[in-house]
Amino acid sequence: MHLLHSTTKRSPTRNLRPATSKGGVSISQSGQALVEFAIVLPMLLILALGVIEIGRYAYIAILIGNAARAGAAFGSQSNQQSNDATGIQNAAQYDFAGSTSSTSPAPPPTNGLAVTKLAVTSVRSCGCDSAGSVVTYGCTLADGNPTPGVCPLGSRWIIFISVTAHGDFNSLFSYPGIPSPITISRTAILPVPVA
Repeated sequence: MHLLHSTTKRSPTRNLRPATSKGGVSISQSGQALVEFAIVLPMLLILALGVIEIGRYAYIAILIGNAARAGAAFGSQSNQQSNDATGIQNAAQYDFAGSTSSTSPAPPPTNGLAVTKLAVTSVRSCGCDSAGSVVTYGCTLADGNPTPGVCPLGSRWIIFISVTAHGDFNSLFSYPGIPSPITISRTAILPVPVA
């Protein structure tokens, strides 16, 4: 019995792997990574810009809220100061600009924002508080209250100072569908001690 041998010739095997660089990454793959990076980079930049704009908006909103609280804090110190609209406005503007006082009409900005971008209004409101239920009256005779400061038995006279600060946020770029500037308004209300 003869064993049959296959006489098929095998061809020498070739290495069909792609050429590689010294780091072991194929040359065609390094080009692919560059293309992917070029596609992802604009999206990352747009995302970073959005985060920066939201941070700037939050910063301005915090400054405006703090300015309203500073104005209300000034006005809530006494009945006389609650009538001082100029002092309330100055306190809010100094807080907004990051300065403590000024000899000129506008305080110098220490945080990069000028006070001219801030509008401040203050309103006093008075009334009688009876166990948490407040009936509003005028604060003075000129406001139509014949007996300011006098309340019925069982209630007490209260005064509140309300300070509203308005400022504008200007974004770095204009975006479709988003108005520019965006007006930010914050209000702070504090009680005024009654002697």
